[in-house]
Amino acid sequence: MMQRMGMQVKQVDDVTRVIIESASKRIVIDAPEVAIVTVQGQTVYQVGGGTAREEGPAGASTQEDAKLVASQAGVSLDEAAKALQQSGGDLAQAIIVLKQKKTS
Repeated sequence: MMQRMGMQVKQVDDVTRVIIESASKRIVIDAPEVAIVTVQGQTVYQVGGGTAREEGPAGASTQEDAKLVASQAGVSLDEAAKALQQSGGDLAQAIIVLKQKKTS
């Protein structure tokens, strides 16, 4: 009956985590059940079950992250924190960008 109504449901197997990021927070859902539902050309991702927790702002990095980036890239904590913010919290990317700036 669902196919006659133009609805298709596909389960996504082996999902370990779903992360929803907004400007003000980050929601992490561990061990969710995920399905992709298509209805009349519209795709909807359905996430259910699992254990959810809220974290601080998306891309927020810790002081320890900034210290690590600063020591690896040879820059100040402020420069490291800015690079982390620009890289969305990706430590490796922040270090690479800072090292490239130093050599150019």
